[in-house]
Amino acid sequence: MASSFLKLLLFVLTTLCLIVELALAKHAGITRRYKFDIKMQNVTRLCQTKSIVTVNGQLPGPTIIAREGDRVIVNVVNHVQYNVSIHWHGIRQLRSGWADGPAYITQCPIQTGQSYVYNFTVTGQRGTLFWHAHISWLRVTVHGAIVILPKRGVPYPFPQPYKEVPIIFGEWWKADTERIISQAQQTGGAPNISDAYTINGLQGPLYNCSAKDTLKLKVKPGKTYLLRLINAALNDELFFSIANHNLTVVEADAVYVKPFKTNTVLITPGQTTNVLLKTKKHHPNATFLMAARPYATGPASFDNSTTAGILEYHNPSNKTRKIKNFPLLRPLLPLFNDTTFATKFVNKIRSLANSKFPAKVPQTVDRHFFFTIGLGLSPCTNQNQTCQGPNNTMLAASVNNVSFVMPSTALLQAHFFNKSKGVYTTDFPTNPPFKFNYTGTPPTNIIVTSSTKLAVLPFNTKVELVMQDTSIIGAESHPLHLHGFNFFVVGQGFGNYNPNTDPAKFNLVDPAERNTVGVPSGGWVAIRFLADNPGVWFMHCHLEVHTSWGLKMAWIVMDGKRQNQKLPPPPSDLPQC
Repeated sequence: MASSFLKLLLFVLTTLCLIVELALAKHAGITRRYKFDIKMQNVTRLCQTKSIVTVNGQLPGPTIIAREGDRVIVNVVNHVQYNVSIHWHGIRQLRSGWADGPAYITQCPIQTGQSYVYNFTVTGQRGTLFWHAHISWLRVTVHGAIVILPKRGVPYPFPQPYKEVPIIFGEWWKADTERIISQAQQTGGAPNISDAYTINGLQGPLYNCSAKDTLKLKVKPGKTYLLRLINAALNDELFFSIANHNLTVVEADAVYVKPFKTNTVLITPGQTTNVLLKTKKHHPNATFLMAARPYATGPASFDNSTTAGILEYHNPSNKTRKIKNFPLLRPLLPLFNDTTFATKFVNKIRSLANSKFPAKVPQTVDRHFFFTIGLGLSPCTNQNQTCQGPNNTMLAASVNNVSFVMPSTALLQAHFFNKSKGVYTTDFPTNPPFKFNYTGTPPTNIIVTSSTKLAVLPFNTKVELVMQDTSIIGAESHPLHLHGFNFFVVGQGFGNYNPNTDPAKFNLVDPAERNTVGVPSGGWVAIRFLADNPGVWFMHCHLEVHTSWGLKMAWIVMDGKRQNQKLPPPPSDLPQC
């Protein structure tokens, strides 16, 4: 009798434990709701007032804050004359591809007067990411930070900071950017370069008429600050430094890295980098510039200016000497073409690769791809005027000589409902159409082909992709962003990739895990990823001018066999084209 009672008690306790465990698992995260009103806002910068597209009237837009495991619901309402879509850059979107956001890839854009609810869960990620408009050039003013905190009770793998500060780099044009890119696409020439860079929407004291538009970061002595750096600029990679202060890099693209000290950070559009700033132990009688200026490798002109904010030590006891009398110290930033520094910096970024944060690098490969990335020309489409490219052509950009043509309906819808006919084909080339000396003398014919081709991957395919820069028109660094996945940067080098000797040098132990990687100017980069996320996933250069010219493609990842490996149907409010 006692024995059966004990068995019953044990059964009841086990069942209770299971119920509690399931309840905890079910409520591991909470739901966080946001409303984004897309509206025009008058803003005065560089002594000039212009009307810009904003979220809730803010520049940068509101910060999304969530914990790992939380569900995020954002109702986006479009009150402006432009079509809009929002991308949650770096969020894995596991089986939630309908919420990824790139216009005409995973959704039709949200039209004027319409709304769409983005609904996704943050799974297995923590750190800094960002959101931005993903149509035309609206990203210039429609962007903001995403801060993903660890689960409750889980510490950072670095000293707990006293304070955390998002620092978003942007670009500013005096003219209307939608008009600039529209005009460039009609004429086939390069669009006008920006007039300034910004830190948290402010140009800073080194530009005319901008002393009042300066970010001031007030700090206390002897404290550790976590700076969440985000490059939301349209067309420029940036060097960032704080005068007389070291920074410790602890995370890149929302993945913890082996910490390393540096004076300067290189950050490309689409990348995020978390750094620890340890302030001086005693109050210094100085203020310090935090400055960013471009790293530019290509043949084109670029905005060679510097944005700056001010790091100011807060000292309530020192009332006699005013801060304005302190000297303002400037950081020494690398030259705009310092590829040596850029390469050394990038090579220092390594995954933690420990038991808590393993680096799950695919050790074997199912599919090999070799993509040439670069510029080219396309024939002049406008019969009535001369195009501004060489020999009456239009500037273009391509992957494996295919310049991607945006469809007029969303690719994910066409794929999901088996209506690909007339929308896209699935014959994206695995290799370039012909071999040449990619980083040497270009071939005589540099005209690209234009089409909407996709590459198809069965579920759980282990992919190795080598991206090779070309010197057609000019060698240039290209920050490539892959939607829906993190990937491991297993190798990189200069010159032409050698498939016989280079793979032997790949790092399969602790490579950087990222969502955006710079293909080196005149070089190559090799990445690996596991295609474990069904849907249609965009991959493109994060220099907006190159995306506009066609430096983009998309992957279809097929459903797996199990129910939890399939893409669910679209939400009822998915915008229509």
